Amino acid sequence: MTNSSKINIKDQVQEYYGKILTHSNDLKTNACCTSEGPNKKIKKIISDIHEEVNNRYYGCGLILPQVLEGMKILDLGSGSGRDVYVLSKLVGEKGYVAGVDMTEEQLNIAKSYVDYHTKKYGYSKPNVEFKKGYIEFLDELGFEENSFDIIVS
Repeated sequence: MTNSSKINIKDQVQEYYGKILTHSNDLKTNACCTSEGPNKKIKKIISDIHEEVNNRYYGCGLILPQVLEGMKILDLGSGSGRDVYVLSKLVGEKGYVAGVDMTEEQLNIAKSYVDYHTKKYGYSKPNVEFKKGYIEFLDELGFEENSFDIIVS
């Protein structure tokens, strides 16, 4: 098999999450999801997330520590930004959440709703940022070393 005929897994993942999937109902599996949904507080926050962001959420849930106010959080594989926006609400205006994803289409959706969520939460300025990149190469994204309190994926 030549290099040109080898299938690049990263390209396949980008194609699947960026072009094939257009709604969470398009997912072909629920293998990593549990039957138990989020608690009432998180459900309320999720209900405030823009519909397009929620519709393009392909994750398996969000595990959260009890106290997040003022924390700096990194979300690996942030996709359309749903978990970043949930965390944005939970860390408050003085906290910060960065999302990293390799899929341009997903990041475009996430970035297009920064102002929407900033206003929705009553913040004077955004407390989120989205960067395109690979989680294997976080050092290439310009994050300051040891700058996050929590990392989620």
